[in-house]
Amino acid sequence: MTDYLASNRANWDERAAVHAASPDYDIDRLLSSDTELSAVVAFDTLRLGDVSGQDGVHLQCHIGTDTLSLARLGATMTGVDLSPASLAEGRSLASRAGVEIPYVECDVYDAPAALDGQTFDFVYTGIGAICWLPSIDRWASTVAELLRPGGRLFIREGHPMLWSLDTDDDQKIHLVYPYFEREEPVVINEGTTYVETDHEFTSVTTMDWNHGLGEIVTALLAHGFTLTELTEHDSAPWEALPGLMTRDESGEWRLTDQPERLPCTYTLQAVKR
Repeated sequence: MTDYLASNRANWDERAAVHAASPDYDIDRLLSSDTELSAVVAFDTLRLGDVSGQDGVHLQCHIGTDTLSLARLGATMTGVDLSPASLAEGRSLASRAGVEIPYVECDVYDAPAALDGQTFDFVYTGIGAICWLPSIDRWASTVAELLRPGGRLFIREGHPMLWSLDTDDDQKIHLVYPYFEREEPVVINEGTTYVETDHEFTSVTTMDWNHGLGEIVTALLAHGFTLTELTEHDSAPWEALPGLMTRDESGEWRLTDQPERLPCTYTLQAVKR
């Protein structure tokens, strides 16, 4: 348990350059015009509303494609991530795009101290982020510290039901992993990533935790938030269950057969009271 940060940091450090070079992240398209947005941010643009003139912090920002996209929507953004290699890619991307975005290296839970107590109009968190954190209650407390009164949390995340499924069988869906948060992590040893690549990974051990939807909402309520949106989606922006999903014209993936069976992602918004 105590070495989860080191293991996960090493894994994400190795992923950073691979992801930045991958067509799945589509950096060339993102740099082709100052109006281009990442697919993840574009999906939720209407829900985000007008963020121009607001300052936001993107927790677990990885290589910064969503961070840059939020800045292009008019927000003054700061990125936070535990992986120095990911932040190097984020800084490079922002520089090439001609956008000033400060990036801070730290664990999520240390963000309030690392940002010297700075508070923001909104906290943004994207897909595949909170599963790397052992305590959703501590996460909610951290988000509350980072927001001004009336500030907003915006998160689109993989649904905990999706994280409970095994993805090794392209014929059937198997419910294998915990839905609810547990003290001990799920330890995975896997030399792959979620983009197409021939890279052979050496830092293959990761540790993650699932958090039930009720646990997430309860943690936010306990730390002074009012829930303003919780929308479950039958799609995800990557092929989460290889061989079982079909991609639509917008780039979202859903179950080919009866997609209404599975919530793949959700968008949640909450305001700090």
